[in-house]
Amino acid sequence: METSGLLKIEPSEIERESFRIITENLNEMGIVLPEENASVIKRVIHTTADFSFAETMEFSLDAVRICQELIQNAATIVTDTNMTLAGINKKRLERFGVKIKCFMADEDVAREAKKRDITRAAISVERAALIGGPVIYSVGNAPTALMELNDLYLRGEFEPAFIIGVPVGFVNVEYSKELFRNSKIPHIINYGRKGGSNVAAAIINAIVLGIE
Repeated sequence: METSGLLKIEPSEIERESFRIITENLNEMGIVLPEENASVIKRVIHTTADFSFAETMEFSLDAVRICQELIQNAATIVTDTNMTLAGINKKRLERFGVKIKCFMADEDVAREAKKRDITRAAISVERAALIGGPVIYSVGNAPTALMELNDLYLRGEFEPAFIIGVPVGFVNVEYSKELFRNSKIPHIINYGRKGGSNVAAAIINAIVLGIE
């Protein structure tokens, strides 16, 4: 395993060296990642320094390829936090004409949520359902967003093209993720309590970086 000794390395090589260390550690742990998902999992580990993600992330069949094709065809990405929005590599997405939206801070969303006594995350999902064209919905914080996505899907009112479900926390987090275990909607889910906006952004960035 990598020790904590000082490494003398050029700034431009830090990321490359980090991924080398991650790969080395995974090998020493006896963890073999599926080739099609390895780059995404490694980038999440790089973001969090948490190797447990190698064992808790679920990818639906051909998830990475499907999400890449959606991006190449200018799908809209909706995030549940402005932190995820800020962390996404927008420059790479621009060449595909991808729009990235977050409704959480919109005043009308806040008013509607207060009026109906539900979360802004749930209202944001309703807003996303009104977007024309395919939607990649990324959840890094709010389990109620996943719950609302599931409810609208079961009622036939909204079928996102892809779901990234990695909310972090303790209340309804694990439950909300289990709703999508083996879902027909293409997805990447991290089961358990861990996740976060930074993880959601890392997943999207890894998928975009993998597009030739």
